[in-house]
Amino acid sequence: MAHIHTNPGEHDQTASAFIVRTDTETPKLLLHVHKKLGVLLQVGGHIEVTETPWDAIRHEIIEETGYDLDQLKILQPPVRIKSLEGAVLHPQPVVQNTHNFDPEGQHKHTDISYAFATDSSPINQPASGESTIFRWVDLDDLRTL
Repeated sequence: MAHIHTNPGEHDQTASAFIVRTDTETPKLLLHVHKKLGVLLQVGGHIEVTETPWDAIRHEIIEETGYDLDQLKILQPPVRIKSLEGAVLHPQPVVQNTHNFDPEGQHKHTDISYAFATDSSPINQPASGESTIFRWVDLDDLRTL
C-alpha cells in the first residue's frame, strides 16, 4: 500500500518481521531487497486503515516471503498480559521505532516489529510483483552491512 499520510510531518504506520532461521550453523536473519528502495530490509509494509498491525504483518509475510504462518513461531516474552476483558490482545512486538522515510525528514514511518523463528524454507513463492531477492545473514554479515 502507498503512503496514507502525505503532508509534511505526518506518520505512516508500518509493520515488519524479523524472521530468523534456526536450523543453520548460526542463526540467520531473512532480509530482502526492497522493491522500491533497492536496499536490504526486513519484510513488512504499511498498515492499511482497515488493519491492525498484526493483520498487516500476517499478510506481508505471506506476500513477501512465501512463508505460511504455520511455518513460523512468533517469539514472545514469557511474562505478558494474556487476556484483557473487552479487548483483543495481539502478539507483542519486539520493538517500535519512528524513523525518517525521506532524506529531508518530511515523511516518517512508525514501525511495529515482530520476531519469528523457523527451521524451514518458505513453502510458497512470494506474491507476483514482490521482490524475489533474499539474503540470509548472520551476525557478522549484519555488522558488515
